[in-house]
Amino acid sequence: MHHAYNGMAAAELQGAAWQKSRHSNSQGSCVEFAKLPGGGVAVRNSRHPDGPALVYTRAEIEAMLLGIKDGEFDHLIAD
Repeated sequence: MHHAYNGMAAAELQGAAWQKSRHSNSQGSCVEFAKLPGGGVAVRNSRHPDGPALVYTRAEIEAMLLGIKDGEFDHLIAD
């Protein structure tokens, strides 16, 4: 059995169906997410599809998405 760890090559995540936001820009400045068979979620830079992927638990992704929806990270993109 292959164990995922943060910083692994995205190409090693067999069967991952990568998805990016419809809000991504044409310059490729976006991240892509893939739900993994074991329940985790992988994240990679769309400009480097064979580069490293970070793997998070479902609970970690849920906490991040809830924070985003609540506006907790808005200061990161504010002018």
